[in-house]
Amino acid sequence: MSQVTRVVLAEDEVLLREGLVALLTRFDFTVCAAVGSAPELLEAARTHQPDLVLTDIRMPPGRRDDGLRAAVALRAERPGLPVVVLSQFVQTGYAAALLDSGDGQRVGYLLKDRVAEVTEFVDTLRRVTDGGTAIDPDVVRQLLHRPRDPLAALSAREREVLALLAEGRSNASIAARLHVTEAAVGKHVGNILLKLDLPPSDDTNRRVLAVLTYLRADPVG
Repeated sequence: MSQVTRVVLAEDEVLLREGLVALLTRFDFTVCAAVGSAPELLEAARTHQPDLVLTDIRMPPGRRDDGLRAAVALRAERPGLPVVVLSQFVQTGYAAALLDSGDGQRVGYLLKDRVAEVTEFVDTLRRVTDGGTAIDPDVVRQLLHRPRDPLAALSAREREVLALLAEGRSNASIAARLHVTEAAVGKHVGNILLKLDLPPSDDTNRRVLAVLTYLRADPVG
């Protein structure tokens, strides 16, 4: 006899949320709560203590990565909490953030298109709930083709800018050091964040993550 899986669902698009509720119910999941924002997700998960959290990444109030951040916060509170996040597009940084949360297990990252493949989608939810990990094949393909050196995609100038960021310098200070305009530095920083595949967040946090990537890479020269 299969055990009932209790789910908290977070999706801000009403039609998709209702469709997911119907799909989950059809396959014998129990939806404890279906909400439309990241704060509601946090409250519902803490109240119901579900067996699985299924959430969109881009959620109100910020409509950026609020759903992902809520999921990571819940995993910090319950490291073994199974979480599956849904995304409109491939973003390997999101998958990395999820895999870094909790114990690194019982997580799933799927493109929303996969929901249409109902049997496979449901199997994925069950696999994650049972302790497995499921990363969308498109994300895996990108990860496999990424250079092993996280800084390999950066130009020589971008590496210079990142090294100065690691020293705690502002854009104005970097511009003066390199004898370029602040606008040029801003463009380099934007390119660095894009090439390092950092998930959208506030600019200060993304700069810190870029510096951490630089330090972990242990660059020479």
